[in-house]
Amino acid sequence: MRIALGVEYNGAHFCGWQSQPNQGGVQDALELAIQKVATHPIRVHAAGRTDTGVHALMQVVHFDTTASRPITAWMRGVNAHLPEAVRVVWACEVSDAFHARFSAQQRSYQYVLFNQPQHAAIQHDRVGWYHQPLQIAPMQQAIAYLRGEHDFSAFRASECQAKSPVRCMTVAEVRQVGHYFIFEFSANAFLQHQVRNMVGALIYVGAGKQDASVIQSLLNARDRTQSPPTFSPNGLYLTGVQYGAEWGLPDTQRQLTLI
Repeated sequence: MRIALGVEYNGAHFCGWQSQPNQGGVQDALELAIQKVATHPIRVHAAGRTDTGVHALMQVVHFDTTASRPITAWMRGVNAHLPEAVRVVWACEVSDAFHARFSAQQRSYQYVLFNQPQHAAIQHDRVGWYHQPLQIAPMQQAIAYLRGEHDFSAFRASECQAKSPVRCMTVAEVRQVGHYFIFEFSANAFLQHQVRNMVGALIYVGAGKQDASVIQSLLNARDRTQSPPTFSPNGLYLTGVQYGAEWGLPDTQRQLTLI
């Protein structure tokens, strides 16, 4: 039997999604909790990995089990064994042909940036922060260059193991809400650190350090060393994963409401 789960987590408490030798990954916590319900070893497969400090409003995973349990056990029962920073928000049985990663059509992220001289202490691990004033208009002009299919080598981590740097960006937008800037990205897949690197470059534009057209220049150069530094993971959220209707999944998309 194959079970799919929708999972939410606060990444500040973990060393990223992937299982770690010290069991500090979100995957470790989830597998241990599922095993207590299934009573046999479990390996979960996720739609994508998130880095240390990155949060998820909707991570989709699947696992195989020989245990016969009510579907509620895979949600409420598993949640009873999870740390408070991780929650299963839905569970359903799926076809053996379903794969959380390979069946996914699109992933979506939001980045929330707090723009004030001093960081808000109560949100220190939930939002990114930049101290100098930012202008929305040049960032909106710059982010438009990211839409479409491009070689994103300029925004790819040096240790990224993806076979190709080419991705198709269907959504790339930024809006301002008071002292916050919310960046939204959707693509068929993302490279390691891609969103954080894009946000870092856009902040340089918003701060007046670079012109909006620099984004096009970076895409053309395909050289990570020419791009601004990787930005903080604190404000980054995996907000959804898109699948075909044939899998019969519950809602796999969520939007961040401003904190």
